[in-house]
Amino acid sequence: MKTNVPKSLHSRIAAHVRDIPRSGIRDFFDIVSSRDDVISLGVGEPDFVTPWHIREAAISALEQGVTSYTSNLGLLSLRKELSGYVKGITGTEYNPDNEILITVGVSEAMDLALRALIEPGDEVLYHEPCYVSYNPVITFAHGVPVKVETTAENGFKLTREQLEAKVTDKTKVLILNFPTNPTGATLSRKETEEVAAFAIEHDLIVLSDEIYGELSYDQTHVSFVSVPGMKERTVYLHGFSKAWAMTGFRLGFACAPPELTDAMMKIHQYTMLCAPILSQRAALEALKNPAEDIAEMRESYAVRRNFMHSAFANMGIDCFLPGGAFYMFPTIGKFGMSSYDFAMKLLEAENVAVVPGTAFGPCGEGSIRCCYATALDDLKTAMPRIARFVSQLG
Repeated sequence: MKTNVPKSLHSRIAAHVRDIPRSGIRDFFDIVSSRDDVISLGVGEPDFVTPWHIREAAISALEQGVTSYTSNLGLLSLRKELSGYVKGITGTEYNPDNEILITVGVSEAMDLALRALIEPGDEVLYHEPCYVSYNPVITFAHGVPVKVETTAENGFKLTREQLEAKVTDKTKVLILNFPTNPTGATLSRKETEEVAAFAIEHDLIVLSDEIYGELSYDQTHVSFVSVPGMKERTVYLHGFSKAWAMTGFRLGFACAPPELTDAMMKIHQYTMLCAPILSQRAALEALKNPAEDIAEMRESYAVRRNFMHSAFANMGIDCFLPGGAFYMFPTIGKFGMSSYDFAMKLLEAENVAVVPGTAFGPCGEGSIRCCYATALDDLKTAMPRIARFVSQLG
């Protein structure tokens, strides 16, 4: 009997999907998961449990039978609270009726914004090393990714000069992420204003991923939407995963001009419909007293950052001191091996997992990412192991 199985499913997968590599982080941690007693400095997830009062709000909502759909835009009560919160931290006010969209994590918000904006062939500038999804989601939207390389020598900052060298008449969107994953880079107000001036001069739409904004250590985070003239051309992306340790709730939001919010909502309503109502109810609780919840975690991260940075310095490893987020991106090129080989050999020798820098783009070669959203006791075990490993490399 003849079957109807296609001869080659591989060849029938859309080329722009087929040719995208799997996440370097997840591939590496498939290997890590096969080992016992590994100290992981890898996946960017807070080691804190979501604060109890937030979890309790989700439990209470479930017990009350709050299990329905919400508006495509999300709960109006949550959008109103977010409007006030965003104004408090950025100085910029958004109308909760038509300028705020609740999404399934910041990743969905980024995807929606790109699909709402990009025509095939439009170019999108983004800075690298960067979060692993930026290049792929541009490609999925049929855009052309154009990377702007940043380096440790200038603190992984993005400058107007670098951007001017990459912009063309096909450039439509600029993706920004400060504080940055994986480097922890931040920008001062003056540096933010210079990048904003570039976007205004070239009439670009900016997608500003500020998920780590509250986790800034040495200076107050400066949002791009706080710069005059930027609200009108910016999609402000944020969420609850990092600062509130709510990764599993998968809740983000986007603030944008009404026309763009509506365009994003159209895609959202036909694909995701709405974010989970239990997560939205938990977020409402999170916004009741955010400063206290966030401050405790930020202060703990700052202690861990300083400990890890000092440990790398004592090993003689060059390491940029991150101004935000919870990652360190030390340079290991002097040991004469690729970042992947370094990570693998460290894992095999000392049972410590770090992420190869190439997971964040080719210019991440020569570095590794170490996440310090890990218990201090674990860091105090992991760093001497790394020191022992590098001491044997000569």
